Amino acid sequence: MNIDFHFHVKLSKKTDFSMDHFNEMLDEARDQGLQAITLTEHFNTRRFDEVYGTLDRMLPGNNHYYDRDGFKIFTGMEVDVAEGGHILVSGPKDALLEIRALLEPHTAAGSFIGLAGLFELCEPRGMMVIGGHPFRESNHLYHVDRELLRRFDAFDLNGKDLHEIGIQENIALVLPLGAELGVPVVAGSDAHQMFQVGCVYNVLPGDYETVAELKAAIRAGACKRVISPSLHLQVRAAGAVKKLLKKKVEVEAV
Repeated sequence: MNIDFHFHVKLSKKTDFSMDHFNEMLDEARDQGLQAITLTEHFNTRRFDEVYGTLDRMLPGNNHYYDRDGFKIFTGMEVDVAEGGHILVSGPKDALLEIRALLEPHTAAGSFIGLAGLFELCEPRGMMVIGGHPFRESNHLYHVDRELLRRFDAFDLNGKDLHEIGIQENIALVLPLGAELGVPVVAGSDAHQMFQVGCVYNVLPGDYETVAELKAAIRAGACKRVISPSLHLQVRAAGAVKKLLKKKVEVEAV
């Protein structure tokens, strides 16, 4: 299975969910050779409930993933924590939405839940918890207590950071952190726009029906990360188009 573990389906937190944009992103993912994603939209995005509410109406699902003509969309979200990091949480949809409801008082800066508190919500519910872009200057995790970091199921080798920090430079930061703590490293594009889709992804043997199965395969060392040779161009193009589209949305909203 070719899968991306960090994938957004909205252009930005401030825009509404659009099935047209969603379908554009998923069409590109399939064209790039992917067979699955974990949907990690920001937990405090505008009208978060509309994302899963719309997908419930539009696509068949089984509480673990939505099926879009054979393409699997595993359910998840990206959560801000008080330490400043961004955490990718995925697992059964009912458990995910229960956690999201419990995080409702913690959606604004200054009230974000602590990382230990988030683990206490996620671990009993069997969620997979990935430390997003651990060396991104604006939202890093490398400074957090090592015992907390060891509780992650994986760290995120992030497409945007590979571009902005440098491919070899970022690899030289993230992989040693994972090796030191015994935490696997997986790839996530962090795509919000179609041009960034496929800049990185993961290859896992066989097929998977649940996030628990994916987590077990990652822990067993079965995950191979792939970095596109056109990563820098893809991320630059996506950033430029995203800026133009956000301006267009803002103008139309006035």
